[in-house]
Amino acid sequence: MYRTLEDFLTHWKQEAAMTEQVFDMLTDESLNQQITSENRTLGRLGWHLTTTIGEMMSHTGLEFEATPEDLPVPNSAKEIADAYRMSSKAMVQALQEQWTDDTLQEERNMYGENWTITQVLTTLVMHQTHHRAQMTVLMRQAGLKVPGLYGPAMEDWAAMGAPVPKV
Repeated sequence: MYRTLEDFLTHWKQEAAMTEQVFDMLTDESLNQQITSENRTLGRLGWHLTTTIGEMMSHTGLEFEATPEDLPVPNSAKEIADAYRMSSKAMVQALQEQWTDDTLQEERNMYGENWTITQVLTTLVMHQTHHRAQMTVLMRQAGLKVPGLYGPAMEDWAAMGAPVPKV
């Protein structure tokens, strides 16, 4: 739970940096990876994370330039990563300019329910973490290296000269 705006900003910067690590490991070829034809592709998941920043925060009244959700998914991993960085940076700047700690306790209508701004920010981070985890599974299936986000990835253990933990 965020008690101050700075609490959220500190956490967001850490989480956004991890999302950027994931995006930076994508290739254009990997963007079409999916589990089944019924599921989102790796590119669609990345684009969803990118556009959700603006979509979700638009319900709060925060004003900033973000990537619109009605744009088609780019065919370029770099374009997705750059759009994410732009939206994230613009959101952070808008938060610093438009909100105070008191704003965190205010309520907004979010998808037919009243949420405090703290709930909105918490959900934004959890939503990102959820889909970023899905992306890492698809990355493995696409043959990409997965970054160690909350601990070492398989390749990181070997680089440290340690045995890979058994499954």
